[in-house]
Amino acid sequence: MPNQRTGPGGQSPDSRLASVFRASSELVAWIATPWALWSFSIPLAILSVVVLIGLPTVFTTPGDKAHGMIAVPGAVTIALVLMQLAAAVISSWAAWYPAIAIVVSVLAAACLVTEIPRWRWLVTRR
Repeated sequence: MPNQRTGPGGQSPDSRLASVFRASSELVAWIATPWALWSFSIPLAILSVVVLIGLPTVFTTPGDKAHGMIAVPGAVTIALVLMQLAAAVISSWAAWYPAIAIVVSVLAAACLVTEIPRWRWLVTRR
């Protein structure tokens, strides 16, 4: 397939476009979530960043990323991506102007659509 990254040994079919949407959504989640939580609780805002960055770094599905500390089934990786997307959308609506939140919501929707091939692959991983 054009524009697909597939490695030897059945590695994840992760397109560059999906990677860009996923990374952009993650970045928005990392910024918007502590921004939305800061006035409510500074420790919670800091904890949100630790969770949003730390969990996907520690828990990875074998073959999906080059490195990770703890191997998990594909469903866990999908749940972590969904957590990032939900954080990006909910936090952007809570912290920013509606116009920006709409753009973030469209970005998250695009991420969902482009992630489908990767998620199909991930659900087969245990």
